[in-house]
Amino acid sequence: MKLELSSQQKSAQAEFRAFVNEEICPYAAEWDRKEFTPPELIKKIAQRGFLGAILPQKYGGKEMDMMTYGILNEEIGRGCSSVRSLLTVHNMVAHALCKWGNKSQKEYWLPKLASGEITAAFALSEPNVGSDAKSVETTATLVRDAYILNGQKKWITYGQIADIFLVFSKCEGKPTAFLVEKNSPGLLVKPISGILGVKASMVAELQFENCHVPLENLVGRLGFGFSYVASSALDYGRYSVAWGCIGIAQACLEACIKYTNERKQFGVYLKEHQLIRQMMTQMITNVKAARLLCYQAGYLKDINDPNSIIETSIAKYFASTVATKIANDAVQIHGGNGCSSEYPVERYLRDSKIMEIIEGSTQIQEITIAESGYQNYFFSTAPAVMEKKLAERI
Repeated sequence: MKLELSSQQKSAQAEFRAFVNEEICPYAAEWDRKEFTPPELIKKIAQRGFLGAILPQKYGGKEMDMMTYGILNEEIGRGCSSVRSLLTVHNMVAHALCKWGNKSQKEYWLPKLASGEITAAFALSEPNVGSDAKSVETTATLVRDAYILNGQKKWITYGQIADIFLVFSKCEGKPTAFLVEKNSPGLLVKPISGILGVKASMVAELQFENCHVPLENLVGRLGFGFSYVASSALDYGRYSVAWGCIGIAQACLEACIKYTNERKQFGVYLKEHQLIRQMMTQMITNVKAARLLCYQAGYLKDINDPNSIIETSIAKYFASTVATKIANDAVQIHGGNGCSSEYPVERYLRDSKIMEIIEGSTQIQEITIAESGYQNYFFSTAPAVMEKKLAERI
């Protein structure tokens, strides 16, 4: 079976690449240094419909198929992983709300999310809770006409500028999700700076001190927080990140092709050295292999195959580890120049390492993928069981 893009998908890919080459690539290094994403860029992204990429058209979304959405993430990731992270977290919240929100929530929030009138952030991680998602310490208590939230969230991507947060807490001992607006009484947003990679993603810490959340902002039911709301969002997050990793790897490959065609050592261009050719061969092969895994995951999502969940984890695991290896080799090929901010490969290396941690670390993916293999072999475990396990481990 030959896997290839349709004419519509190829056309979309060309559109995405042109946008990234013009609006993102020339400025990504500057945004990285300043740890800032300009609002003008976010406005352009919104005008293109990218913030409503996966939402139904009836809410103003683009309703992209999963392959096209993946290509969008690859191209933006090729230009700037921080900007791609906005696409990831915003669409994670939009998808979760589209799937688990009630009618009034969908009708009110989804058109605003689709148009980019507001931006959203995903608030699950905490200072004391990383991969063990089911152990969140943030609490929600029902007091008359509102839920009162207390606790902290950390490493919240684009938390500095988000208008609304999808927040996970324990309510009556049950994992529960809430929509929390940035101006809610009792919510304090603290910027985080100096992180290793995706430095322009405007990460924040959220502090909830008797934060009042209206009853109507409960998403789903009490107890739905992780196994349902978080799991569906994280699955889409992993898919977005997997494609973003291909973007990083592709950017490294293109940078190395250019550099080895221009740089001479020992009287010949670098591309003529056998060891350089070996490294380039491995890059090309691994980029293609990662992309094929993402094609598979995207295809299964488009046909609503439940196996897409574990295939997405496999794609994210392979693509993130490969991106780090390729970025490391790209720096090595560039030598001393690769350690300088004058060349983009040092940024690619820093960004790639973050990809091995977010939306399920490399080690969590290894545990989950191995479990899936054993359980499918011996017991034919339903994909829903694996989805629950993934939701409890990020």
